[in-house]
Amino acid sequence: MVHFVGAGPGDPDLITVRGRELLAKARAVIYAGSLVNPALLSVCPADCEIRNSAYMTLEEVIRVMEACHARGEDVVRLHTGDPSLYGAIREQMDELDARGIPYEVVPGVSAFSGAAAALGLEYTLPGISQSVVITRMEGRTPVPEREKIERFAAHQSTMVLFLSAGLLPELSAALMEGGYPADTPAAIVYKATWPDEKRVLCTVAELPEAARREQICKTALIIVGRVLAGRDYDRSCLYDPAFTTEFRKGSQER
Repeated sequence: MVHFVGAGPGDPDLITVRGRELLAKARAVIYAGSLVNPALLSVCPADCEIRNSAYMTLEEVIRVMEACHARGEDVVRLHTGDPSLYGAIREQMDELDARGIPYEVVPGVSAFSGAAAALGLEYTLPGISQSVVITRMEGRTPVPEREKIERFAAHQSTMVLFLSAGLLPELSAALMEGGYPADTPAAIVYKATWPDEKRVLCTVAELPEAARREQICKTALIIVGRVLAGRDYDRSCLYDPAFTTEFRKGSQER
């Protein structure tokens, strides 16, 4: 079987127990070497075959999986964060389906969760934003026209942008053109949960200069929205003494 495993955002302790157990008994591991912390590989058996997919094509990855399956060996395909976000796993699963090779997906902690933890941030503050848009700036790889940054920006909800740290002048302009005021709070989180993590607070207009000043051009998430200010939000009804829930009677109905 092929196990698609989320490695978490960087800190080796943030892989799931199940993911670590699979690594500990893997006969072969194909890991996203450009993003996955190599410290995770220390739990692999000494004779485990380890390959870095940063130097491989899809066809080469599938050939390794196919060869291991023919030998009756399990493969761990180790993706950064959670495999379901920008992991390119669908195309791998389609190839495995065509070959009759079974697989499973083991979820992981996404970098967007790691970034929120680094900032002490709640993405969904009552009265400010109850939606999170996870997207990326268009670069060499296009995005659908309906998903342009300007269209999402019109909602002014919380936005988390992957794969966009090298396109901040364009991103800043698109965010403001779409509707975010220039002084909307923003953050750049470089390598969330890694030892060299860096957190930079700024505004939407200041994003390009902030990244230049801190010499950040990749491996960073961009977060935009008023939740970063952490002010003037509404108290949660769930823990309000006046609010009745399934488990307790409130002092008065709201």
